Amino acid sequence: MRFDLESGIAILERTPHTLDALLRDLPDDWIRGNEGGESWSPYDVVGHLIHGERADWIPRARLLLEHGESRAFDPFDRFAQFEESKGKSMHQLLDEFASLRAASLVTLRGLGLGPRDWPRPGRHPSFGAVTLSQLLSTWVVHDLGHVGQIVRTMAKQYAGEVGPWQAYLPVLAPRTSDR
Repeated sequence: MRFDLESGIAILERTPHTLDALLRDLPDDWIRGNEGGESWSPYDVVGHLIHGERADWIPRARLLLEHGESRAFDPFDRFAQFEESKGKSMHQLLDEFASLRAASLVTLRGLGLGPRDWPRPGRHPSFGAVTLSQLLSTWVVHDLGHVGQIVRTMAKQYAGEVGPWQAYLPVLAPRTSDR
């Protein structure tokens, strides 16, 4: 499937509602549990998505549109949520994410972008040359990846309880990596 703005927005606008339905009012065991080690909990992921709304997608799109490849995107701190989310409840994070995402989508629609803009170049600090359609497509896939990560992390909270059915539950397979 080729990138289409309205098709991408259809996913981006659903993410806050999906996470709200999945996470609001759950006990801490569900929202604070992780997959072990330095893996992220659903709480951490929502904080990461909030930071992305502030520092990644729209700021990078604007930078790309204004400066093209002449100025690289600012590096993104993938771990900023650990400090920024301190002391906040899941309710607060979900509300903040919904508000920020709504504002991001108003901004995105207001940019008046279309297919002629998709090949516009920008510069990622690690990857080098990227296009606007790659940035916007990544935003959509990033959301879907983190929704999957949250669901997988939650499922693994009962991994030891399902007994022999674990063989039929691919969601419980060892994780690869999440970024």
